[in-house]
Amino acid sequence: MRLATLAWKVERHASLAAYAARLDALVAEAAPRADLLLMPEYASMELAPTLAAEPGEAAELVAMVDAYDEVLAAMRAAAVRHKVWLQPGTLPMRSGGIIINRAPLIRPDGSLAFQDKWQMTRFENERWGVSRGASPRVFDTPWGLVGISICYDSEFPKHVRTQVEAGAWLVLVPTCTDSLAGFTRVAISARARAIENQCILAVAPTVGSAPWSSALDENVGAAGVYGPADRGFPDDGIIAEGALNAPGWVYAEIDAGMVETVRREGAVLNHRDWPRAPIEPVTRAVFS
Repeated sequence: MRLATLAWKVERHASLAAYAARLDALVAEAAPRADLLLMPEYASMELAPTLAAEPGEAAELVAMVDAYDEVLAAMRAAAVRHKVWLQPGTLPMRSGGIIINRAPLIRPDGSLAFQDKWQMTRFENERWGVSRGASPRVFDTPWGLVGISICYDSEFPKHVRTQVEAGAWLVLVPTCTDSLAGFTRVAISARARAIENQCILAVAPTVGSAPWSSALDENVGAAGVYGPADRGFPDDGIIAEGALNAPGWVYAEIDAGMVETVRREGAVLNHRDWPRAPIEPVTRAVFS
């Protein structure tokens, strides 16, 4: 598989059509070199200040929820036009009376399936009122089963582990973090998930400053693809990685066979040795 993951520089747009044109241009740039494209969480929120009736986080969120169908249509059109598999980041939507954060995976024919964010950040919970969506899923692709673990979800071993145990060898991590500390948590978590599951994780962040946006005011990150630091992979586990806050695509050639081999022949066998039985309750050690 030829994988491309994007560090998306946040920009301001005069209209939804302008956002759609930029999205299409980014897909067009990567499509000749990649089969599957990954974009960041909430990247489409850069459009929110243009659509919002008034300034502020709440108004921007409502505007994007109201524009969900049109934004999703632009994402599908880009995948179809350039004949690629596209994970275009996430966008907020209404579902059964709540707002959730949803990540589509779009096939070249325009059909799609979704992964919702499971674990919400304090910002999403306390200021936006964005709620938990559906539980983890895996997606059938020509290259095998793939998972999506959205930003904060990747910081919890069980979320990725359930996808790996369901057959995922690759997990996509669209992310949006407003500080170096926030991005560090996601990036190190992704590398840890790759080690403990002997699989591959790809991270796509938003980058850049947007003082005109309440939701995307500051964005820090680097695009990267990570595997287990073991045989058949780089010693540091970094398959490909862009510079911090450098916008643009990062490309990697990967396949499920790399994962199968390291799980069979690795110096360690983390995937096999994952503790499946409950660990006995912790007791206090007694000094003598």
